[in-house]
Amino acid sequence: MKSKVLSKLKHVGGQRYVESHGLYYDDFEVGDVIEHKPGRTVTEVDNIWQSLINMNTHPLHIDSEYAESTEFGKPLVSSLVTFSIIGGLSLAATSARAIANLGWKNVQLLSPVFIGDTLYAESKILSKRLSNSRPGQGIVTVETKGLKNSSDIVLIWERSFLVPVEPQSILDALL
Repeated sequence: MKSKVLSKLKHVGGQRYVESHGLYYDDFEVGDVIEHKPGRTVTEVDNIWQSLINMNTHPLHIDSEYAESTEFGKPLVSSLVTFSIIGGLSLAATSARAIANLGWKNVQLLSPVFIGDTLYAESKILSKRLSNSRPGQGIVTVETKGLKNSSDIVLIWERSFLVPVEPQSILDALL
């Protein structure tokens, strides 16, 4: 895999530039694995606020006394919090330029996450194809793994998203 630029400054005139983020369809190669760094340490505030925002009021996530009486012995980070953090970690390198998120499948929760765990993510490019109905766009499917403490898999899913083909590639194809 060659090096790929996730963010660049595009010259718009004079001494003015605009930030451009993300990969185009052509930048994705099936089989590539992207390690999303840096990681993110989960805090108690992350867990409580996000649990309440999501209306997940199960006491295992927000009541320390209750959680102490469970098999875990302490509050468990809500899977919705874990899902959000892993999704956020993977965004810049996979779908920062996406036109649409097309969905997730095969979501598996494999190991609990606790306050203080540091989460990391990695994504493998599973497939890509040009869109049949949207010229100049393609569908990319990735498998994203959420890891805690850089090696234990806590969450895994497949996700597909629609991204543009690089404008220069379209011009080259027409010429």
